[in-house]
Amino acid sequence: MSKPTPNLTPMPRMFFHESDQPAQPLNEVERRYDADFVATEAYRDSLPDMSLTRNAIQGANVPIQQVGISGFRLPLRFVSEDGSTQLLESRVTGSVSLEANIKGINMSRIMRTFYEHQDAAFTPEMLATILRDYQATVGGLNARLKVSFSYPMIQQSLRSGLSGYQYYEVSYQASLDAKGTLRRFVIFDFVYSSACPCSAELSEHARATRNVYAIPHSQRSKARIKLELTDGATLSIEEIQRHCLHALKTETQVMVKREDEQAFAELNGAYIKFVEDAARLLSEQFDADARVKDFEIACSHLESLHSHDAISVICKGVPGGFVADFTDFESLIC
Repeated sequence: MSKPTPNLTPMPRMFFHESDQPAQPLNEVERRYDADFVATEAYRDSLPDMSLTRNAIQGANVPIQQVGISGFRLPLRFVSEDGSTQLLESRVTGSVSLEANIKGINMSRIMRTFYEHQDAAFTPEMLATILRDYQATVGGLNARLKVSFSYPMIQQSLRSGLSGYQYYEVSYQASLDAKGTLRRFVIFDFVYSSACPCSAELSEHARATRNVYAIPHSQRSKARIKLELTDGATLSIEEIQRHCLHALKTETQVMVKREDEQAFAELNGAYIKFVEDAARLLSEQFDADARVKDFEIACSHLESLHSHDAISVICKGVPGGFVADFTDFESLIC
């Protein structure tokens, strides 16, 4: 026996909000899931559409600077420096500005926009393409996107010949304003060891003056590098990692034997540094790369001497650029 065709109206009618159509009465309905029901085009056209409501805005009828989604996950392909691709779990945050008099946006369109590009190799340039499609599809004067992922790279041990995967937390960001101005950013976290120069001096003083053995304190530390790229420039994740390694030298290790641990102790002894030193060393490295238009570098040394951390923030100093206002140091705990 065929099921009765739903009673459709030419224009969608709302149940709980005002519209140009009379309200649909709320009669008694069956509480069941109809697994066999197929939504026809006519049925879809009859579904309530919140964009057709009137007087539905709650609270102040003012613009909203950002509205969208956060934490949407999907696998994306990322290009390695050697041209190969890796399929990595990615986390998407996307938002647009919302004008007054508009109830909201279609959140699912943000996700659909990403799925339309899911098979392409993902780069900051691809993010800009998605952002333009996303802004045109969802609407809004200003739009921004952020894609975060953990990027694996093989790290060789210092002396034993072992190797293992080091994972780097990376984000690609892009923003597009109403004038069509596009900005692209890369955020990269680098974890390293920092041996305190003051503690090193005091330890040697104890040895030299009183023949007392002392160990300088060191700590696991993190630098967050936020780069704005110049128009048309590309900067691979591997290149960013090499910039950080060249500047700081003492990246934490993955696979170690005793000879590697000894080598790491020697490496820390050769490159002692305060948090101020770390920020300046990284600044020097990225300032020399012409592809980097601007940068903000935040460093946190998770003190083993104190119950608090040592922090430093530095920026390139571009007029109208970053102003070193980073405050989210809790996110640098590693």
